[in-house]
Amino acid sequence: MKKTAVVYWSGTGNTAAMAELVLEGMRAAGADASLIECTMVTDLAPYDAIAFGCPAMGSEQLEDSEFEPMFDSVKKSLAGKAVALFGSYGWGDGEWMRSWEDDCRACGITLACESVLVNGAPEGADADACRELGKALA
Repeated sequence: MKKTAVVYWSGTGNTAAMAELVLEGMRAAGADASLIECTMVTDLAPYDAIAFGCPAMGSEQLEDSEFEPMFDSVKKSLAGKAVALFGSYGWGDGEWMRSWEDDCRACGITLACESVLVNGAPEGADADACRELGKALA
């Protein structure tokens, strides 16, 4: 059984709702899946696959006081793992996600599937996309 994790930060609850849906998809696909708030990350070595979730903040950037420092501290250890990204936004065009994807590639991280961006709360097709992201990692 594949060991997977969903690591996220959420300000309004939209990205937390996405994280729950990604977790649901992982478990539906048979993975041993854990949900971890970014401030609780200590060691990601035991996980085969990890979904990272963070909403767009400020001028389309990652949350910079908790999530970004955590991600910066672990990203070099993610090569060889299945990794996927997701997040919510309320403005802009997804620039924060493109920048995050570029940062991953620059660190040698191969993204396992297309990132999921949701404007607001995940409902309908957006909720399905979150579940599918989880299944793709499992």
